Amino acid sequence: MPKRPLGVARFAPLHECLEWCLVRADVRWDMANVSGEALRNQEEESFLYFAYGSNLLTERIHLRNPSAAFCCVACLQDFKLDFGNSQGKTSETWHGGIATVFESPGDEVWGVVWKMNKSNLSSLDTQEGVKSGTYVPIEVNVSTQEGKEITCRSYQMKNYQSVPPSPQYKKVICMGAKENGLPLEYQKKLNAVEPNDYKGKLSEEIEDMIKKGETKTH
Repeated sequence: MPKRPLGVARFAPLHECLEWCLVRADVRWDMANVSGEALRNQEEESFLYFAYGSNLLTERIHLRNPSAAFCCVACLQDFKLDFGNSQGKTSETWHGGIATVFESPGDEVWGVVWKMNKSNLSSLDTQEGVKSGTYVPIEVNVSTQEGKEITCRSYQMKNYQSVPPSPQYKKVICMGAKENGLPLEYQKKLNAVEPNDYKGKLSEEIEDMIKKGETKTH
């Protein structure tokens, strides 16, 4: 049997190699297109939410909005944090003032930006009492710790009476601030907030959420 010349049949013909390269290039191109399209779809199906109250705490926001994913810590400039009863009515959930913000040149409110799926938009509105007029949705421009400005959805009470929060509400906010690493000076301000004298229990769901939050932040 004649010997095969050295090197023959070790490599595929050039035209087959070219075809294979083109096929692989097409696959990579298709994968890049699919990845890009998936990313665009994901962006279109999500929104950014700036939380400064009880939704600072992961356990709290996940009670009604499981899609919420931590994005960053950010600052709302020229606003100030306050607590109050919407339309003069005490919160049945928290038994004290709940958080809001109002314009105040030179002040700042720190919070967390959550990236959320639009499927949770209605649940977030419901939690914030939009239909009942407790809060109204607002659009705010916040600055990250790296100096980047981003636009987010947030909420504000327009008609409220300033009153202190319950000890539990204050605790949830402070735990959320600690959990997500808000600036220490701002955490000190939150810890210095004087709560009301409510000594009762909250709902079992909220009490369990507080216990879980305590486990994470201690």
